[in-house]
Amino acid sequence: MIFSRLHRILAPLLLCVLLLVTACTEAKAPSRWDAAQQTSTQKQRPQQPRDGAAPGQPVAGKPVTGGNFNKFFPKGSAGYSTVPAQEKTGFAEYKLNQGGKNVAMLSINDLANNPTAAQKFQQPSKTIAGYPAVNQGNNITALLVGGRYQVKVQSRDPSFTPQDREAWLQKFNLSGLSRVK
Repeated sequence: MIFSRLHRILAPLLLCVLLLVTACTEAKAPSRWDAAQQTSTQKQRPQQPRDGAAPGQPVAGKPVTGGNFNKFFPKGSAGYSTVPAQEKTGFAEYKLNQGGKNVAMLSINDLANNPTAAQKFQQPSKTIAGYPAVNQGNNITALLVGGRYQVKVQSRDPSFTPQDREAWLQKFNLSGLSRVK
């Protein structure tokens, strides 16, 4: 008898507590990813002609199809082989293997969609084959061709040194790439 009466009182009391707790909780705040997404989708990109653009200057135009970059990649030699890895609009990437082991990644990236990425070449630390070049961390060396195309070599193995990266950057057909419109 006491149990049935307790159920009648306890059930509405718990329901009231549950409603009070849910009403007092704070609405979910937007995450940092939500803010970043909103910023990137609302960002306006300046439009300027790409021909003759200086390093770090925004470039305009549609990104080149990734397949157009394939002919500018170096061929394998001296125990190295190159294997296509990824291709999409404005980007192509190859694996550089030695003895079946991936030692580096080679890539060409059209900066038409990301002109701020060219800013790091405004004051380059060096030039490679006449193009502004920078080291990014300990494993990446990149150069900028024609103010628009970032050519990058990333070490995947500690045996692949910065000198190796520079040598492989020079094996790209950089002058041909500079003529791509």
